[in-house]
Amino acid sequence: MAAMETYLRDALMAGHIHPSTSPAGAGFFFVAKKDARLHPCIDYHALNKITVKNRYPLPLMSTTFELLQGATVYTKLYLCNTYNLIQIREGDEWKTAFNTPTDHYEYLVMPFGLSNSPSVFQALINNVLRDTLNRFVFVYLDDISIFSKSRHEHVQHVRQVLQFLYFQLFVKVEKSKFHVSTVTFLGFIIN
Repeated sequence: MAAMETYLRDALMAGHIHPSTSPAGAGFFFVAKKDARLHPCIDYHALNKITVKNRYPLPLMSTTFELLQGATVYTKLYLCNTYNLIQIREGDEWKTAFNTPTDHYEYLVMPFGLSNSPSVFQALINNVLRDTLNRFVFVYLDDISIFSKSRHEHVQHVRQVLQFLYFQLFVKVEKSKFHVSTVTFLGFIIN
C-alpha cells in the first residue's frame, strides 16, 4: 500500500494524473521488476478491445542487422520516463481512468498499457531522430542503438543524437553503454 501511495503522490505532483469522475475505471496493481522495485500496472484490457489501432509500424529486426554491417563501435541509449512526455488528447483523459482502493484517477499523459502507446511513442522518437535514422541510428521504442565504422565518426554520431534528445527526451545513463565494441540490443549481442 505504501508503494501505491508514493506512486499516486508523485504522479499527482508531476501532473501526470488527477482525480477523476469518469464512468470508466480500470484495475490498478503493481508487479515486481527484476531489481525488486515495483512497477505500476493498469489493466486496460477492456479499453484496448474497443480502441481503433494506430498502425504506425515498429521497426523490423532484420532491418537492424543490415544497417549494422561494417560497424565497429556502438552506443546503446536507454530513454527513461518517455511515455510521460506525451499528453493524452484533450477530452480523452476520462478513458484512462483507474481505480485504487481509496480513489479514482485518470491520466493526463500517456500511460503504459494502452494498445496504441508503443506506436505513438515510436512515431515521436522517429520524428525526433529522423535525420539520423537508418544512417547510424536504429531505434526500437525507448532503446536507441548508435553504430559507426570508427571511433572518430562515433563521437560525432553520439554527439548529434544527444543534441537531438537534449530538449525533449532523457537518457538513463546507468542502463546505457557508450563507445563499446560489443553491445546487447533487444536481446541480441552485436559486435
